[in-house]
Amino acid sequence: MNQKGFFTLYERERKKVEKILVKAFKDRKPDSLYKPVNYIVSSGGKRLRPLLVLLSAKAVGGNFRDVYNASVAVELLHNFTLVHDDIMDNADKRRGLLTLHKKYDDSTAILAGDSLLAVAYEYLLKDCDGKTKEVIAAFTKGLIEVCEGQSLDKDFETRNNVSKDEYKLMIMKKTAAMSEMCCTIGALLGGGSTKEIKAVSLFGKNIGIAFQIQDDLLDISGNEKEFGKKVGGDLIEGKKTFLFIEALSKAKGNDKKRLVNVMKNNGIRPGQVNIYKNIYERLGVIDDAKTEIKLYTNRALRSLKSLKEDGDRKIFSWLADSLIKRIK
Repeated sequence: MNQKGFFTLYERERKKVEKILVKAFKDRKPDSLYKPVNYIVSSGGKRLRPLLVLLSAKAVGGNFRDVYNASVAVELLHNFTLVHDDIMDNADKRRGLLTLHKKYDDSTAILAGDSLLAVAYEYLLKDCDGKTKEVIAAFTKGLIEVCEGQSLDKDFETRNNVSKDEYKLMIMKKTAAMSEMCCTIGALLGGGSTKEIKAVSLFGKNIGIAFQIQDDLLDISGNEKEFGKKVGGDLIEGKKTFLFIEALSKAKGNDKKRLVNVMKNNGIRPGQVNIYKNIYERLGVIDDAKTEIKLYTNRALRSLKSLKEDGDRKIFSWLADSLIKRIK
């Protein structure tokens, strides 16, 4: 299968997942709960996490049709985390639209997020025949780690000495644990061997780390229309990203003072974003981020050597490239 074939497969499966997502909340009442839920579910997204479930199942000899509900479950869980993250970060936009708590209010968004999580378990159970304990355990472990990662992320906001290793631990939990969980569940439901499950799970973990560092990079160098979020938002909010931590460790003189001021002031003004982008470029941390992204992407791909079919390795390679470039 060539690149066009891979993209056609992705588009076909994404549409199937979309249909199940819409059906998941059709005719549910009350409207005061499910209208906001439908707003977040229908607000777009690449649906790449469901694709990880589907491809992992196929890579170990399973079928897409046996894991569609599980793939929808991980997407619902992902959206649950986004709703709550946006509230905690007081974010204005998500996927180019108003965040749920901005369109409605905090209470409505919290309840809608909780509903997304509950329905996620409902859908996961539909595909769990014979593997219920293992699948629910993997799903729950992923959820716990995401919460732990978010807590670490919030802790970092009030600390001035976050190391690169601490940052990587945080993204392993907050971001990579989700993609690792998607691959584990897909492989479990697909009937994979212990070796196969480990292979795709490691792929998910490492590509998740690469994805988050790329997210940090896009925050300062991306296009707001394509990115769906305000460029420089992490700096404006005073978040300690890979680029910020790396820059702080390298900076001297006035550059160091400016970066320290970001922490003292809990962020910067929107009009200052380009000043800090120039600092990042001058210190070489944008290139450092690209190097890290390549490192973890390569680790992800190397973990797939034990897969039986070359075609499965190729489609995972295409997916890795698409996750980093963000499928358009």
